[in-house]
Amino acid sequence: MAETKGKFDFAIDRGGTFTDVFARLPDGCERVLKLLSRDPQNYKDAPTEGIRRILEEETGKAYPRDQPVDTSLIGWIRMGTTVATNALLEREGERTALLVTKGFKDLLHIGTQARPKLFDLVCFFRGDRGGRASRPQHEKAVGSLARRLGFSQVSLSSEVMPMVRAVPRGYTVCADAYLTPKIHQYLKGFTSGFKDGLKDVDVLFMQSDGGLTPMEQFCGSRAILSGPAGGVVGYAITSYSQMEKKPVIGFDMGGTSTDVSRYAGQYEHVFEATTAGVTLQAPQLDINTVAAGGGSRLFFRSGMFVVGPESAGAHPGPACYRKGGPLTVTDANLALGRLIPSFFPKIFGPKENEPLSLEETTKHFRQLTEEINVFLSSNQSQMSMEAVAMGFIRVANEAMCRPIRALTQAKGHDTSQHVLACFGGAGGQHACAIARSLGMKTVFIHKYSGVLSAYGLALADVVEEVQEPCSLQYKPASFSELDQRVEQLSKRCHDTLRARGFTSGQITTEVFLHMRYEGTDCALMVTAAGYPSNARSCRAGDFRSAFTKRYLKEFGFTIPDRPIMVDDIRVRGCGQSGITSVYKAEMGHRQAKPATVNGGGYVDTSVYLWEELPCGHSIQGPAIIIDKNSTILVEPCCEARLTEGGDVCMTVGSDPHCALGTELNTVQLSIFSHRFMSIAEQMGRVLQRTSISTNIKERLDFSCAVFGQDGGLVSNAPHIPVHLGAMQETVQYQVRSLGNKLKEGDVILSNHPSAGGSHLPDLTVITPVFRKGVSGPVFFVASRGHHADIGGITPGSMPPHSTSLQQEGAVFTSFKLVTGGVFQEEAVTEALIAPAQYPGCSGTRNLHDNLSDLRAQVAANQRGSQLVGELIDSYGLAVVQAYMGYIQSNAELAVRDMLRDFARRRRQETGSLEVESEDFMDDGTPIRLRVQINEEEGSAVFDFTGTGTEVWGNCNAPRAITLSALIYCLRCMVGQDIPLNQGCLAPINVIIPPGSILQPSQNAAVVGGNVLTSQRVVDVIFKAFEVCAASQGCMNNISFGSEKIGYYETVAGGAGAGPGWNGRSGVHTHMTNTRITDPEILEKRYPVVLEQFSLRPGSGGAGKYCGGDGVIRKLLFRNKVVLSVLTERRSTRPYGLRGGDDGVAGLNHLHRAEGRVLNLGAKTSVSLDPGVRLCTCEAPSCFSVLIMTLHRKNASPE
Repeated sequence: MAETKGKFDFAIDRGGTFTDVFARLPDGCERVLKLLSRDPQNYKDAPTEGIRRILEEETGKAYPRDQPVDTSLIGWIRMGTTVATNALLEREGERTALLVTKGFKDLLHIGTQARPKLFDLVCFFRGDRGGRASRPQHEKAVGSLARRLGFSQVSLSSEVMPMVRAVPRGYTVCADAYLTPKIHQYLKGFTSGFKDGLKDVDVLFMQSDGGLTPMEQFCGSRAILSGPAGGVVGYAITSYSQMEKKPVIGFDMGGTSTDVSRYAGQYEHVFEATTAGVTLQAPQLDINTVAAGGGSRLFFRSGMFVVGPESAGAHPGPACYRKGGPLTVTDANLALGRLIPSFFPKIFGPKENEPLSLEETTKHFRQLTEEINVFLSSNQSQMSMEAVAMGFIRVANEAMCRPIRALTQAKGHDTSQHVLACFGGAGGQHACAIARSLGMKTVFIHKYSGVLSAYGLALADVVEEVQEPCSLQYKPASFSELDQRVEQLSKRCHDTLRARGFTSGQITTEVFLHMRYEGTDCALMVTAAGYPSNARSCRAGDFRSAFTKRYLKEFGFTIPDRPIMVDDIRVRGCGQSGITSVYKAEMGHRQAKPATVNGGGYVDTSVYLWEELPCGHSIQGPAIIIDKNSTILVEPCCEARLTEGGDVCMTVGSDPHCALGTELNTVQLSIFSHRFMSIAEQMGRVLQRTSISTNIKERLDFSCAVFGQDGGLVSNAPHIPVHLGAMQETVQYQVRSLGNKLKEGDVILSNHPSAGGSHLPDLTVITPVFRKGVSGPVFFVASRGHHADIGGITPGSMPPHSTSLQQEGAVFTSFKLVTGGVFQEEAVTEALIAPAQYPGCSGTRNLHDNLSDLRAQVAANQRGSQLVGELIDSYGLAVVQAYMGYIQSNAELAVRDMLRDFARRRRQETGSLEVESEDFMDDGTPIRLRVQINEEEGSAVFDFTGTGTEVWGNCNAPRAITLSALIYCLRCMVGQDIPLNQGCLAPINVIIPPGSILQPSQNAAVVGGNVLTSQRVVDVIFKAFEVCAASQGCMNNISFGSEKIGYYETVAGGAGAGPGWNGRSGVHTHMTNTRITDPEILEKRYPVVLEQFSLRPGSGGAGKYCGGDGVIRKLLFRNKVVLSVLTERRSTRPYGLRGGDDGVAGLNHLHRAEGRVLNLGAKTSVSLDPGVRLCTCEAPSCFSVLIMTLHRKNASPE
């Protein structure tokens, strides 16, 4: 398959707002066209209309809109479309029926248990319920029966994605069945616009993996990234080869969001990604999306500039579109003169016949500027309208830098050593600023940057992929079978591509093995490119060397003595199209026109028409380059040059901006908030990347944070809520106890409850950040991770019946893990095995993982320390510390505003500014709270006086746990994104009686306090403020193990309902958000069979708004193990509010092989023989607005 001769070839990207058309004409010339994707008054289908217009204009013949288009002059059509993406986002796919293994009908509803938005109490579920797949032969038999019954679309998981992991495979097959009929419906409409339904035309569609596939094989599960994939192919082919093999970052800024990706000679794929809340297990280009685009809305909230994530959409669009829309990033660019209305088509306004409206934009910005200046009037200088607009541009730029840093630095790449390939309609106005912020020196903008996704379709290869599960160890004994299966899959690819018209010379295949170390859950899809076969490898290449080198690069370590497993074999066949662009820029020049552009102040700026610039012409910034589909801003100290191919290559100079002072600037406040949060996020990615244990790498049971000189929390990435406030207590304890004893190169390890620890398995690693010329630490960075075992009386270090701290494992108060830059392996090993000295206790049962994860935490801290240092290098220590304080003050302001608002409503309703609540642990211990609010100050006293005494058991919660619960609740009640730091607690005075369950003695057992009592504290706070009804109130800790294996999980329940929403069923709530192991992985790695994992219908409690249902989880043990359960809400039921029913209490049942059923109670540890079943049931509560309906007849909820 090659270029067609004497015919028109079309590549079309049908986006949500615009459809872009690239056409190669019979004479070899090229043409582009952009039109609205939906314009029902003028045409039915945008791609068909684009083809019709070009044929009509280029041939001079009439192609009437009301008649099918004659295809005699069409060679091929290639398309990318957002049809599947939009159907998934808007939940407009076809109704589906799902057949699954008995006991797993709710598996896909429960999923990984994690909630996507940590502080959103309204956990609406977006997706289909479903369950576990059967064996392939069973699926095929059921599929055959379904087709005979008349189902037009039947999707089988073993065919759609034959990979291990039941949950993502289930999501994928559901998405395929849900979306494929919509695709077929669209294709039917598209082909009907042509004579004979495009029978003799080669029509190909872009898949999510960057390859083309025939129209009849285009399916829902492979179509999610069909639109963006074309752009990745476009910039990869056009930018990488021209930039001396330098890696390229793709920056595709659209109206609603911005997509970023990376290309370094090979397409970077992921095989599991989440889109619109649905996790798909299918090959996809690694594209990261941030909700910041031209249409992102602009807000001023509690003293901060906020961009997005809300978008104006295509309708009404930005304010300048003349349809009553809000202020957006596009408006900010227009207000600053970066967009020139006279160069835009007159397609705006209600009748779509008016130009962009600078007047509307200016009116809205003046109103917002007045609002901002009212806020600033007391303590800051006033801002001009232009300064406000520029401030929002800078904040938007910083938001878009964050995913680029994540895409590069999280994988060990230096961001500054990349080229920024910019495309999409809005990207050119931000390219220089983005590149400068990231340290990049080169920006490349292709001549078709405004329609690059369409152009990429013309350059793409036709792809055929086949894959099958494997489950072999990579060793010589397996090579012959591997070689045979690779050969069979390769032949299938060759045969399919030859049947599509490709010659053998045009076909290439690449073999991938999905490999992982035995006993881990982190697999990599590995190619042996660059690693030829040898005597110690299979014929397809030296995959062992390829795997270990990539593993080292991605994760920073290897496990030399661990066997390597092959989970899947994949072969990717490519039919190379041979299409290249031969376009050369024409010689010509147009005199510069004066215009204005703002880069901190208005300056006269030259405006150039791209099409009239000669090859090799250089333009010094500031300048604007305009073509029909995009606008490029060449900022001051930057230079643009037109290449031989007609593309723009910009060299980015350093920023000559004035030094920032320590006085508060609201724009810089927002930027610093992003930068501090980015540091914590990048620390988290390093920790996940370099850790080895399942708990940290896969269950994501860790948190990372940045702290000030005094140990106060500055920024905490939203990882695990129970860690939020507790880490601050830990760092401040070290500041008090060690003081000037801390030296550069020291790293502290701590987990003791009296030193701010939550429970002993949560090990906190603290690194002081020093600065030359300053005597003490200027910042601290810390990471807290849950270690699977640190010794104690039971495997997993989560004993249900511990009564003293020593029984729960190794204890560290202020232990120097690193001294003078040297990791103290011998000393920490001795401390980890020390619990064996206590009766009935053992030292750590997994020393290797402990040491590896501690090194990973040190590495994460080192990355954080480096990033803090770079921030100080850029702005100076005084400025960074000043803005640290401003960010803490901003969080304080948001909490004070929330408390004032609550106090006002409370006073109007009841006349009182005091609230109180009480709840009980299963043993009867009360937790009491009385809150007194000062409306004028926006402050409150949280008084836990009356709470029960320290208990004989392990439900004692250190003070840090209550502070974590309080920060979490305050953040939820604020209801908007604010920095998570110590400022949240500044308006709060917390009173906790010493000797109580919430502030126990130094050696009290606390393991249950972290995972059980913390949830009850949240319930009590929310009950006092009547925010929502009780959730499951427990983390449902289940662990089992033997001398050889150990496993730990927390099981979801239900979320409490609120005023206006039903509680979510089968989800982790409040203080935890860890994932649960996939059923197939669980059964493959551990001696258990998962017999049931489903919702417990009706357990949530009835009311106008019902509580979420709990879950039922049944495990059948195949070997002898020690089982431990550590749970709550087994006797005390979750409360309802305002007349709503309480939720049902949970149960832990043991089913013995002889038929006996035993109630285990809430907390126990027991030895089990093979054949015993554990059944755990958990349920939450509900919320009813009964009281409201009594006061206001037929009232709707407020």
